[in-house]
Amino acid sequence: MIEADVHSCLLAFLREQGHPHWHHHLTMGRLVARALRLGRSALIQTAAKSDTYALSYLIPALMWPKGTVLVTPPTQQVKWLEQTIPQLLSWLGVEKKVIREDHLPTDPTFSGLCLISPQHWLNQDPSAPAFPTLIDPVDDWETWTREHLTLHLHSNHWQELSAAYQADHSLIEQIYQQLGETLFKHPSNPYQCYCLDPSEQELLIPLWQTLPPGDLPPLWQQFKDQSQQPGYLIWTTLNRGQQTFSLHLAPIDVAAYLHPLWQKQPVVLMGAFLDSHPQAPTYRQRLGLEDLTCLKFSANRQTEHIQLYLPDRLPMPNTPEFQKVLIPQLHRLCRGGMVEQSLKYGLDGLRRVQRPVVILVDDVPLKAQVGATLAAEYGSLVQVETTQMQPDGILVAGWSFWHQYHDLLPTPELLVIATLPFPSVEHPLVAGQVNYYKQQRQDWFREYLLPTALRELQWAVLPVRESQGVVALLDNRVNYRSYGGQVLGALEPFARINYLST
Repeated sequence: MIEADVHSCLLAFLREQGHPHWHHHLTMGRLVARALRLGRSALIQTAAKSDTYALSYLIPALMWPKGTVLVTPPTQQVKWLEQTIPQLLSWLGVEKKVIREDHLPTDPTFSGLCLISPQHWLNQDPSAPAFPTLIDPVDDWETWTREHLTLHLHSNHWQELSAAYQADHSLIEQIYQQLGETLFKHPSNPYQCYCLDPSEQELLIPLWQTLPPGDLPPLWQQFKDQSQQPGYLIWTTLNRGQQTFSLHLAPIDVAAYLHPLWQKQPVVLMGAFLDSHPQAPTYRQRLGLEDLTCLKFSANRQTEHIQLYLPDRLPMPNTPEFQKVLIPQLHRLCRGGMVEQSLKYGLDGLRRVQRPVVILVDDVPLKAQVGATLAAEYGSLVQVETTQMQPDGILVAGWSFWHQYHDLLPTPELLVIATLPFPSVEHPLVAGQVNYYKQQRQDWFREYLLPTALRELQWAVLPVRESQGVVALLDNRVNYRSYGGQVLGALEPFARINYLST
């Protein structure tokens, strides 16, 4: 069977490389091979980055004699096509056609490996032949799907609509102006976007009632149809400098869209952290996944643990006292460091870490304040959300920036987490989703905010595991809230430390 062949080849290849390898390679390789042979879907939580476990699915895909689709971002495609796949084909001694396309193969007899981006796969032709599909990574799949399904109406679309309906030109201009005047009355917020309330949505009704039904441009027709259905979120982004606005519409629940795609062919979905439960019930529900084989790996306790500093008796993050205590804590962490062997003396006599310090602060005004305060003491060593930083610098960043760019930055010796990464209900899009859960009589905290925060937390500390570095968590809710145990469970494995080196 292919499982045995994959096991043998993967083991031989790893031994030939002569360097330590991921300890779950063989188990994952057999599971991927089994999924291809049986046509049974699988969901694998790896607790690792794609580069770490990619061999576990690339070797089965290249050894499988039939056609296979690999869905992965373009940057990953380039890496696999230029380096890893040619090396594996040469070592395996097999001939396998490997192509990179913006659409699924149309030939049902295709027996190669097709690499395609998530966006193009989501936009697939329903009549395309079905091939076993590997998707890596799926950590952000819900977000990518919602972005793919989002409709956007910009100012140029209003101009095109007005030009196409000359008889109703005045009405279209009037509605645009009236809507703009209403939207720009919203107070400024850090996100510069706002959910449309029912009264603002009603301003569009004369437009739908006046323009000929079924004769609207496709984008406008879609926007009209979906905006009148439940389960969709409508919001606006404002450009206050140019006094223009855009309207956006997206489904809150993407499961209904994804479910038929999963049913079309067997899929193997792989990601670092998807759900705290091995069977991933919350993740599967949100993505419309039914019965499939689930496997969850964990980090190696000997080689991938972190050192966790979790001080007690700090003020809660939602209190005025928290900011007053946070800055001195950050000074202490940056000045003193956490691990003696990670320190050196600079020319000014201050001890500095050899690897960077990364401070995660998601509150936009507070992030700027932290950056300015630390820069007053450490000068140009302190940078705010940049990929150009010194190896011994201090980076102040938000969660989304760190999630997107931490692969491009030096591995930190110290990662400071000011507060847990709960999505802010002050963000209009988060508030819209919370309201949706409330309307469905679902536990919006346990089913949305908490799982999202735990996944983001696990992803954030992943680079620190490579160096067995230090994570300083300053959010005292971990010590006193009922979900604190789940937070600590998400950070496993770790060694608790209770002091600072001085």
